[in-house]
Amino acid sequence: MCTAITLTTQQGETFFGRNMDFSYDIQPQLFIVPGGYVWNNVLDMSSLRNIYSFIGIGQALDGLLGFFDGVNEMGFTAAALYFAGYAQYENQPDQHSSAEQIASFDFLHYMLGRCASVDDLYALRGRVSILGIPDPVTGSAAPLHWIAADRNGRCAVIELTEKGFEIYDNSIGVMANSPDFPWHMTNLRNYMEASPYQTDETYWGDIKLTPFGQAAGTSILPGGYTSPERFVRTAYLKTHLPPTENDLDAVISCFHVMESVTIPRGAVVTNRETFDYTKYTAFINTITCEYYFKTYDNLQIRTASLYEVPSQPGQLINLGNLAMPMSFEKVGIQSR
Repeated sequence: MCTAITLTTQQGETFFGRNMDFSYDIQPQLFIVPGGYVWNNVLDMSSLRNIYSFIGIGQALDGLLGFFDGVNEMGFTAAALYFAGYAQYENQPDQHSSAEQIASFDFLHYMLGRCASVDDLYALRGRVSILGIPDPVTGSAAPLHWIAADRNGRCAVIELTEKGFEIYDNSIGVMANSPDFPWHMTNLRNYMEASPYQTDETYWGDIKLTPFGQAAGTSILPGGYTSPERFVRTAYLKTHLPPTENDLDAVISCFHVMESVTIPRGAVVTNRETFDYTKYTAFINTITCEYYFKTYDNLQIRTASLYEVPSQPGQLINLGNLAMPMSFEKVGIQSR
């Protein structure tokens, strides 16, 4: 389970972010991947060369490096989310295909290394074939779909279903998990009456009814943690935010929106008897290529930038684990 959004400030800065909700044990780390970096396609061990440098959150395991989200030097940003029950991949390489064949868990790396914009993403359709290959975290071909955005604020969703390889323009800039993206957009029509305002009074016959204070207009919004409920709440909150004036305002707004769909440990338990909860929340400024993130056990917002560490040509840079102990700032009386 995951939720993602985009947000554009009045100054034209596009932010992209997500909650990483997962029931498997992961140890996410921050990596800087330089332009020209060469990596192996796990399907045939051929060499793939990135065009662009990027910073991303991922995990290295059993000799494989998979990414969950990231942003490249051109301001193109993307994230992978679960798509259970709907994702349909080819599971055998086609030796006669002219398309470049990429494992599903490598597709995010592929996009970040080669796309400068959502237009470039559309150009991949027909040139890339995505195959479902077991990954070392889940031990299966994890069902994934992807959300991407560029520096100009354009957003798209990539889904492989029984209908084939589909790319959808995502004008609302919100994404969750199953069902597919068109279903989520249609489902918003069930909540047209949600409003930040409330009726002051109404009458049922001769009986006068008044609200219990503020927020009566939001009572129709769903309150659970299913993907449709999280999509609706996020779409409502994002589209009713006051205009964000600058990058600080955007970061604060983004984290507050995500808090409404953040899953505490214990609220959702899988049939494997594991907790499905929000491991981390991260937002990206596509202009500065800077991450803002916090983890489940550390609520302090920390930052990391693509340009923070001088890159070495061809060398991957590991900035370390997201997980860090939380500290508390003590407030005392200041002497005069």
